[in-house]
Amino acid sequence: MNTQLRPALTLFVLLSLVTGLAYPLAVTGIAQTLFPRQANGSLVERNGQPVGSGLIGQAFTDPGHFWSRPSATAPTPYNAANSGGSNLAPTAPALAEAVQARIAALRAADPGNTAPVPVDLVTASASGLDPHISRAAADYQAARVARARGLPVPAVSALVAQHTDGRWLGFIGEPRVNVLALNLALEGLAR
Repeated sequence: MNTQLRPALTLFVLLSLVTGLAYPLAVTGIAQTLFPRQANGSLVERNGQPVGSGLIGQAFTDPGHFWSRPSATAPTPYNAANSGGSNLAPTAPALAEAVQARIAALRAADPGNTAPVPVDLVTASASGLDPHISRAAADYQAARVARARGLPVPAVSALVAQHTDGRWLGFIGEPRVNVLALNLALEGLAR
């Protein structure tokens, strides 16, 4: 028994040091050296103060801001410690009710807008943290935001165009807009 216990304990301690200490320190050091912004959360700063992350959505409800995609995280929206979708089936009555309530809120905020509501403004992403909306979702909100801020619609639409990221590598995914970056630029435009 002693002949088997000693190699097992030695291997346990060695692997614990390698996988529990050396490897995490090496990966952290490499990440901090090569990608310091990303390794520290991709924080977005304004006037030297962090106002959010470029990777995690935020709840905007003021009519003068672009609204993010809904979040299904609990107990609060965009809770990075509890990432996840609602796990409701497409045929679930609770999902249909939530979507209808979100459509009603969008229509109430902009009663003159009769365009179809883009799906990403009424459904949460799989993580519940998505910081982006589609270009269509941003365009849908442009008139409401312009009216609430007293800005011309073409100026707000131009800002949306400037903050639209194209497809990755030119063909993967869809064009998207980071809501936090767009709202920060919007606040700079209104000054």
